[in-house]
Amino acid sequence: MSRTTQTGTVTEVPTQTIRFTLNDEAVFCTVDIRKSLLEVLRESFGLMGTKEGCGVGECGACSVIIDGRTIDSCLYLATWADGKTVTTIEGVTDPDGTLSDIQEEYVEAGAVQCGFCIPGMIISSKQLLDDIPNPTRAEIRRGLSGNMCRCTGYQKIVDAVENTAARRNRKDS
Repeated sequence: MSRTTQTGTVTEVPTQTIRFTLNDEAVFCTVDIRKSLLEVLRESFGLMGTKEGCGVGECGACSVIIDGRTIDSCLYLATWADGKTVTTIEGVTDPDGTLSDIQEEYVEAGAVQCGFCIPGMIISSKQLLDDIPNPTRAEIRRGLSGNMCRCTGYQKIVDAVENTAARRNRKDS
């Protein structure tokens, strides 16, 4: 890959081909090694659900799950995803394309307002419930502490996660 600078000089852009599992599908692409995973998800794969909010790992809008850990994809170099499993908000829906139980509970609880932070919140909620199937309200708050929301005041989001856990526990009984 090369690019032309303002002076007309052609320079080589360092690239690497990466292979990883993205939302349960094996994928590969050649990336500029300086690009974040957020940029590659949006630009190379067209996955627009993962948002850039702050760009410095403070807001959580860019949250994705990598090998069972929630991370800020704006700070994570795409090359680091090589060989890993990545789940974005697009991978949270049920296989038939319908909303997952977490997404349904967010809607039911009225936890969705402008929607900008919600993909990251749902990703963090998914990982929290995978790790702690029946969390307390304090554990939910702690589990979502890396995600900021300017609209909801968090109460309805905590309710949505708590309702999802209760729903799953009823289903398992």
